[in-house]
Amino acid sequence: MILEQITDQLTETLTSRVLALFGHAVDRVILQTPPKLAMGDLATPLCLELAKALKRKPREIAEIVTKDIHLPMFVQSVAVEGAGYLNFRFDRGAFTAAHIKTVMTASATDGERVIVEHTNINPNKAAHIGHIRNAVLGDTYVRLMRWLGYRVETQNYIDDTGVQVADVVVGFEHLQKEGIAEVQKRIDDPAVPFDYFCWDLYSRMTAFYQESEEAKQWRRDTLHRIEHQEGETAELAALIARAIVRRHIATMLRLGITYDLLPKESDIIQLHFWNRAFELLKKSGAIFFEEEGKHKGCWVMRLSETEQFEGMDEPDKILVRSNGTVTYTGKDIAYQLWKFGLLDRTFHFRKFLTYPDGHVLWESTHDDPTDPSAPRFGGAKRVVNVIDARQAYLQKVVKEGLRLLGHTKEADNSLHFSYEMVALTPSTAKALGMEISEEDAARAYIEMSGRKGLGVKADDLLDALEQKATDAVREGSKTEGVSDEEMRTLGRQVAIAALRYFMLKFGRNKVIAFDFSEALTFEGDSGPYLQYSTVRVENIFRKMSERGVDAKIDDRSLDALTLTEGLTDEMWELVRISAELPAAIRRAVDSLELSVVTHHLLELAQKFNSFYHKYPILNEKDEAERQRRAVCAEVFRRTMVGALELLGIPIPLRM
Repeated sequence: MILEQITDQLTETLTSRVLALFGHAVDRVILQTPPKLAMGDLATPLCLELAKALKRKPREIAEIVTKDIHLPMFVQSVAVEGAGYLNFRFDRGAFTAAHIKTVMTASATDGERVIVEHTNINPNKAAHIGHIRNAVLGDTYVRLMRWLGYRVETQNYIDDTGVQVADVVVGFEHLQKEGIAEVQKRIDDPAVPFDYFCWDLYSRMTAFYQESEEAKQWRRDTLHRIEHQEGETAELAALIARAIVRRHIATMLRLGITYDLLPKESDIIQLHFWNRAFELLKKSGAIFFEEEGKHKGCWVMRLSETEQFEGMDEPDKILVRSNGTVTYTGKDIAYQLWKFGLLDRTFHFRKFLTYPDGHVLWESTHDDPTDPSAPRFGGAKRVVNVIDARQAYLQKVVKEGLRLLGHTKEADNSLHFSYEMVALTPSTAKALGMEISEEDAARAYIEMSGRKGLGVKADDLLDALEQKATDAVREGSKTEGVSDEEMRTLGRQVAIAALRYFMLKFGRNKVIAFDFSEALTFEGDSGPYLQYSTVRVENIFRKMSERGVDAKIDDRSLDALTLTEGLTDEMWELVRISAELPAAIRRAVDSLELSVVTHHLLELAQKFNSFYHKYPILNEKDEAERQRRAVCAEVFRRTMVGALELLGIPIPLRM
């Protein structure tokens, strides 16, 4: 992270110099990349900003500041340009030789504890394409945070007592007339994936409720029995939820997505998290019992006088209904308190499964004693909830609940990572077997609806994407000597890149329409394009090795490199963009806008391919020139290998 070090040192130098020369304390120093390479590598308008306070001309201030200034290592010169800008130029050769040794080196993992909650699929049916966006955003954010040195705990909250699970239980008990034994047979039957069967059953129940008032009472009774852990109905709900969660875990693992902990709502209820939170909320005066009006008999959090809820038609939030049942928001407040270690009770923990790489996925429990090998969970300094934009109001209520309890710092550190929905382009929807009307075919995108059964299961999407990727690779590559299994592996790798990159490249607050052709293109803004560029540079070094062509780029020989002479602007841009990636990652994390990283990598890949066409390496006869080109290519290679791992994108052996 040499560039960040230079920026920090320049900031300190300029701040102390202005104080010493003018007796003026500088609040901030803006250092940014100039719009043109000819203008230098870093520039600051500091002297223009000081002009008014010091009552002197900007250029005059700039000349005084730069006279006899001691510049940090790797900064070769400073020039006063324009109205008074300070433009700094680096020693390109020394910078490159130092940067290549630390490309994509992760920070030490001694940062603050952070909990990131993502995916959170109702365990009542198969995962769909919308869940993939949540999971990819959450997983990539976790990877970036860990690379920056944060100690991140990844949670996937399981609402195993909610109305969606109850609807499937009602379907089995009343429509299918099936109990625990029959449902277990369905779970064990490989012919029909259990989450797929439940997808259809859930849709049938939605339609059935519209026709039957009696069915609505079945739902109420079932919900009560599940929440109070009563009889075979509660056992059936637990069996269904657990089986579907296993299917969800397997689906997400296809994209390289894993978790540390599955906290379950049933355990929040049984361990009385809400009861304790309710006591705290009442004691603090954060909630009130309504004696009259439309909320009569309810416990309500009054938010109408709070600034961020001001002007809303219905700002106040019911936490306990008049019938005594707790809303989702009430339980979410209790859960958020636990995440920060602010609740005087915790879950018990047991192993749920072990991933192929040996990583253990844990789950909460309320009846079994905690496994002594369980790691510490909860007690974070920052909590990030990845939940779609439709939940913005409820997330604000949870945040305000903490604030009203006096936990201002924790409220400020409660972050809602919101995002918009995922739809399909009409052509992709049709390719996936959906019936598209002429009216829908003319739309920009087709919206999904889980309740109506209108949607695309995540596994079906992945299957189709892998097949299309395999076909595309087979048509566009030299496949001689490549087995069918190797081709399918390559197809899977390309599909993962296509899907993960597509979910990341758009701004999170933009509705996206997934399209097969756009995601799978090998040119331009796509995951396969980044893979192709990386495989291309890997092939350069493989061929050099096969031909015995020397390229001294091991770390021990870099100190002896003389790169300053001959590093062209195109070569230098490749190095500089690589060096700017850590700052881009930090901006992405701070803004919760991960497209910052994909856009940066796209620019880097484009610069490399332009460089590659202009400066071939393998056949260059001049050893010094070949050395310079190889070093620039190696900077790109190391950057992409590290960056694609952060995006969860595999690197194929060939393309």
